Amino acid sequence: MPLPYLDPTLPVAERVTDLLGRMTLAEKVGQMLQLDAREGVKHLIEDVHVGSILHASPQRVLEAHDVTEHTRLRIPLLVAEDCIHGHSFWEGATIFPTQLGMAASWDADLAEQVARVTAVEVAATGIHWTFSPVLCITRDLRWGRVDETFGEDPFLIGELASAMVRGYQGEGLDDHTAILATAKHFAGYSETQGGRDASEADISHRKLRSWFLPPFERVAREGCRTFMLGYQSTDGVPITINEWLLTDVLRGEWGYTGTLVTDWDNVGRMVWEQHIQPDHAHAAAAAVRAGNDMVMTTPQFFDGAQDAVAQGLLDEAALDAAVARVLTLKFELGLFEDPRRPDAARQADVIAADGHTALNLEVARRSLVLLTNDGTLPLDTDRPRTLAVVGPNADDPDTILGDWAGRSGQADWLPDGHPRHMISTVLDGFRAQVPDGWTVTHARGADILTLAPDPEGEFFPDGQPRPQVVVPSPPDESLIAEAVAAAQAADHVVAVVGDRIELVGEGRSTATLELVGGQVALLDALAATGTPMTVVVVASKPLVLPPSALGAAAIVWAANPGMRGGQAVAELVLGQIEPSGRLPISFAAHAGQQPTYYNQIPGQHGDRYADLTQRVPFAFGEGLSYTTVEYADLQVHTPVVGVDGTVRAQVTLRNTGTRPARETVQVYLHDLVTSATWAAKELKGYRQVDVAPGETLTVDLELAVADCTIVDARGRRVVEPGAFALLVGPSSRDEVLLRGDFTVGG
Repeated sequence: MPLPYLDPTLPVAERVTDLLGRMTLAEKVGQMLQLDAREGVKHLIEDVHVGSILHASPQRVLEAHDVTEHTRLRIPLLVAEDCIHGHSFWEGATIFPTQLGMAASWDADLAEQVARVTAVEVAATGIHWTFSPVLCITRDLRWGRVDETFGEDPFLIGELASAMVRGYQGEGLDDHTAILATAKHFAGYSETQGGRDASEADISHRKLRSWFLPPFERVAREGCRTFMLGYQSTDGVPITINEWLLTDVLRGEWGYTGTLVTDWDNVGRMVWEQHIQPDHAHAAAAAVRAGNDMVMTTPQFFDGAQDAVAQGLLDEAALDAAVARVLTLKFELGLFEDPRRPDAARQADVIAADGHTALNLEVARRSLVLLTNDGTLPLDTDRPRTLAVVGPNADDPDTILGDWAGRSGQADWLPDGHPRHMISTVLDGFRAQVPDGWTVTHARGADILTLAPDPEGEFFPDGQPRPQVVVPSPPDESLIAEAVAAAQAADHVVAVVGDRIELVGEGRSTATLELVGGQVALLDALAATGTPMTVVVVASKPLVLPPSALGAAAIVWAANPGMRGGQAVAELVLGQIEPSGRLPISFAAHAGQQPTYYNQIPGQHGDRYADLTQRVPFAFGEGLSYTTVEYADLQVHTPVVGVDGTVRAQVTLRNTGTRPARETVQVYLHDLVTSATWAAKELKGYRQVDVAPGETLTVDLELAVADCTIVDARGRRVVEPGAFALLVGPSSRDEVLLRGDFTVGG
């Protein structure tokens, strides 16, 4: 007879209890560790009894499985990786637009399909766990991780994050194409000081409940199996040991029973960076008592936790509770029966399959936002033309993919990144998509940056490498002259500008939002030629655009649009597809306007600086089509409704142009009088509808009164009876929103 924990007919709880009873203290502590596999796995498995590994190359994954089979208890590993917008570090996998790019689609079904495809590809390679999706709310555009978010609105974040969790986890963990989703970074990590990554988050409990916690609460209640804790401290307490967040709210109020994983060396940082624990024994004890289950990349936790038990700082029963949650995941995934080793045959069938590539192209198309257009786009294709595709990002495959992919720096086993032939840069896209007889020329025009060593040293105190320092490249007159000549000889210029992966990511926040390097000088020179110009912004975040860009014939924001991004951009400019993306995030006119999100609480002395208004050039929800859709006749059919009721309304749309439109009808709410200060409007819903040329369409809208909430001064989320305004339109701009009033009865 098999040992009880190896008997798949027994309930999971019985198997966990039996296995725990057979484990030594060292084996229990090891199960709580997730360690970096880049330096090898044999020691981690045999000596540290590690429960999980991350950053494991394909060869390391195979080796880890082989070594695990010869351990005393043969407890399978959880193999984890940052599969953020595709299987980031598997050569040839499908790399989608970044989360911010996906968010511009405002399409939850599309996000779910992206996560499902990613899970299918990831599962075939022996990985069980992705650290995605990110539920952080962008507040300061200088922050280095804006591209990983779904933007600035809690409701939209909740919609898209929930969809991705469903896609990753599929029909259940016993499905071999399911992988564990991770909601991160819990919570308030993006409320930075000066945009600096992982700075102290100066944020109250009420503010957390108002904006930052609702997306996490939604995915917790919908079954996201793991949560990752942020780096930062709140009220002087690191999230890693924040009992109010982890015990009172997450485990208590929400009843969350899933697994918590720290971010990179959160436990060690309490010793060497935050200086709130005297040593790793105390840090380990505090982390376990706070409810952490998996400790990422703090190797000192292994000895520290055992020392804590020996010193009486930590009860072994607390360890047992954490280890039980880790083991439960492994049993529910069925890893004891099938550790889900890499499957070469399955990989050949699913990685970069035709259907996955087709979905990738569709997501790239839907991620594009047409910000301005004087009527020049789409380009007239009735006669042969010369098109000059210029700029430092016109032919940069790494920027097309964005962070957490290929050569973005986190994996050492892809030195050359993803296969170049699989990536369509903007230049590639135009060369492939222009009509017969057209000529496409190219000039780089400007450099963006070079790198220099950090004067603080090559490594952080914990041994991690410091990012190199960005040095902006000066304007290069010869490069500009080459681009100007190309523009003068062309009928139209496509100038592709933005940022680079060296300006993006953890520890890579920026002090400026301006175009770095010689890009502004390039745009100024191109504008002076008089040749009509489309500016394409391929960037990890909204950037401050100079007058020469704002005055161009058109501006297209492409975020980091993924492997098929260049093709999608070319299709849009040439009119082969309709622009349908809408901004999930606001652009700033100046870095000094930060923060610029639309749903701020009104201030008391106006909305401007002495030298600049707070008005943004491009607002949340905005985006143009190649036609005009008019909104009219908003009718609220429920002028008085109870607290358990539903607000029902209708709005009429009319396509006044000659091309079809996919319109995102946005529904905002304004609570006219509140017991505590609150935002003037909040997104509460949206509907996407297709409107044919000349068509008039009535769109039905519904809003549950239960969603018409504020968080009052006591921190309670409540519906306060009284007068409300329903605001409906194509963006968050006040001047384009229709208003309908209703009253909630007491």
